[in-house]
Amino acid sequence: MKTLKKIWKHRAHVVMALPALVLLIVFDYVPMGGLILAFKKFDYRSGIWGSPWNGLENFRFLIASKSIFLNITKNTLMYYVIFTALGMFLEIVLAIALDQLVFKRAGKWMEAVLIIPVFISYTAVQFIVYAFLSSDTGMLNHLLGKSVRWYSNPAYWPAILTIVKIWNGTGYGAILYMSVLAGIDPQLYESAQIDGAGKWQQIQHITLPSLVPMITVMLLLSVGGIMHSDTGLFYQVTRNSGALYETTQVIDAYILNAIFQNSNFGFTAAASFFQSVVGTVLILISNGIVRKLHPENALF
Repeated sequence: MKTLKKIWKHRAHVVMALPALVLLIVFDYVPMGGLILAFKKFDYRSGIWGSPWNGLENFRFLIASKSIFLNITKNTLMYYVIFTALGMFLEIVLAIALDQLVFKRAGKWMEAVLIIPVFISYTAVQFIVYAFLSSDTGMLNHLLGKSVRWYSNPAYWPAILTIVKIWNGTGYGAILYMSVLAGIDPQLYESAQIDGAGKWQQIQHITLPSLVPMITVMLLLSVGGIMHSDTGLFYQVTRNSGALYETTQVIDAYILNAIFQNSNFGFTAAASFFQSVVGTVLILISNGIVRKLHPENALF
């Protein structure tokens, strides 16, 4: 009864939150029913609920080829570490640089320009990358004065994908950190200046400590998706070239290829279930560690 009274008291907020809640249930919770396929041998004629159970067979199929499974897992973890570490560092540096910019009007224009790449689909990005890396007409080969077959040599692609990812997401990440910097009391900087602190000392003792809670939250949220990768980046930008699988195929791209090749939905459900379980366990462990060290920065 008390709950109903609270809902009625805050009915305006409930109505405002209702569309987001419906979308969350429809697109996040309802599809979770499909995880049952991870333990079934899917039959089109019988449907999801009528298909026979096959225990852990789909999971065995996932790790049947140990070399492939270990390679895609290694690639997934490697790119997560590179993208998270380098991306977060550049986002923080860029956010502080824009925040300290003397010409604030120029800073606003730069913010608008930096956030544009995140709205560009990887479907379009693949053509931009191809314009640079095409063996015959690529701009990069013309600049180098030689013909490099970029889409046949996997050694180049960790660097290429990192550049594309940083270009795509750094500006947006920097804007998020700038929202935190905007909330820092200017009097703290004024007091530091009176005490003789220079710009670097102000950044070291005021700016960076203020960003720690945001950095912690972003890291905790990213840990939950450690086994997930941006499928558009690894599938479309690489043009799904088999010659590049050694360094570019991650778990999500592997699952997508499996769907197109054999339509084994039980296997894809098992792989997704594996990713979700690993992500959940890691975020619980990470949050537990943060809660012990800095309880105020924990998610829950």
